[in-house]
Amino acid sequence: MSVTKSTLSNGLTVVTHAMPEVETVSLGIWVGAGSRSEQLSEHGVAHFLEHMAFKGTRRRSAREIVEEIEAVGGDLNAATSVDSTGYYARVLQKDLPLALDILSDIILEPRFDGGELARERDVILQEIAASSDSPDDVAYDFLSEAAFPDQPVGRPILGTADSVCGFERDHLRSYLSTHYHAPNMVLAAAGAVDHGTFVMEAERRLPSLSSDGTPVPQKAVYGGGRRQSNKPFEQTHLMIGLEAPAYHQPDYFTSQILAGALGGGMSSRLFQEVRERRGLCYSVYSFATGLADSGMFVVHAAGAPEKAHELFSVIRDELDRAADAGFCEAELGRVKAQMKMGLLAALESSSARAEQLARHTLFRGRVLPTAELVERIEAVDAADLQTLLQKILGTPLSLATVGPVANLGRFEAVADRFTIPASRAA
Repeated sequence: MSVTKSTLSNGLTVVTHAMPEVETVSLGIWVGAGSRSEQLSEHGVAHFLEHMAFKGTRRRSAREIVEEIEAVGGDLNAATSVDSTGYYARVLQKDLPLALDILSDIILEPRFDGGELARERDVILQEIAASSDSPDDVAYDFLSEAAFPDQPVGRPILGTADSVCGFERDHLRSYLSTHYHAPNMVLAAAGAVDHGTFVMEAERRLPSLSSDGTPVPQKAVYGGGRRQSNKPFEQTHLMIGLEAPAYHQPDYFTSQILAGALGGGMSSRLFQEVRERRGLCYSVYSFATGLADSGMFVVHAAGAPEKAHELFSVIRDELDRAADAGFCEAELGRVKAQMKMGLLAALESSSARAEQLARHTLFRGRVLPTAELVERIEAVDAADLQTLLQKILGTPLSLATVGPVANLGRFEAVADRFTIPASRAA
């Protein structure tokens, strides 16, 4: 696998993966700053800045940006997460210089036109409104707030209507000038790309990026707590969170396999018990998230309000059962196979590969070879899963409910059980 990395004189890292079998190239600029790099007065500005990226530069209008990329059959997009912001494109091999020129232009020369800013503010307000109509989104935002109270990582990435309405161009320029520095950025490409040529294009277009360092984000400190919305949805959405390993910790891969074993598919324990045997919900799943300094194990399910306490209780019982009895080799093998399949399938997508190159470089300092990733997955055994689950169940509960909860007393009794170590839980 041909992964090559270079560093420009200003500190910008350029990393590529040549995929000879494809005719297109996916490329992007990823910044190691997202919503967790915001001050309280900047809540939502990273996402707002990402939205404004394609709304005009000193050389191109908003319309010219999309017309130029679409004239060659390409596409542009961007995304903001807690710890990063990415601007990326996919084009035919011959059009890579054009795509990189546009990406460089929107990073270096954004115009922040007043009219475009006002229109995009309205778009973001509609995005916030749409999110508030999605119980899944509301539940996850509540869970993050409960898990990481009074911290940037616990605040919604989109911001709030009040914070978004307060942003002007100076707020965007300030965030950009503070965090969009070459040492905090990665230029990545995968597909039909020649590394040497790509580096030369980068040296031509991105030499003016600042070589200064950037502020270290506030450390994420897991706390735990409860958040509830009584918004009248038809179902009660239940999201349970417990502290999990950060992605630098040795048992991070164990947490990923644990999430798969408990709720990673139709054959997982939670799906089989909660949906198939008891019919308490349509969907139930678990996942583990990781940051540089913390992480969270999450279970999400939604069911009838009058059975919310039962749904909650059965989930807790399954976690207890797994912590007490452990996991069998068959389910461990199933999850490992799923993870390896997902990993290898992602490598067939140049877009997914480019993002993986960037995130590994930003947050791990190097691109982990596929063989090493597979080795880390294979190294996890059933005892590791049981040990980690017991540890996780000893951390404070984060709980978000969206929609009505009937039988509140019985529901609260289940929540109280999360304060008891799994080995002693009733």
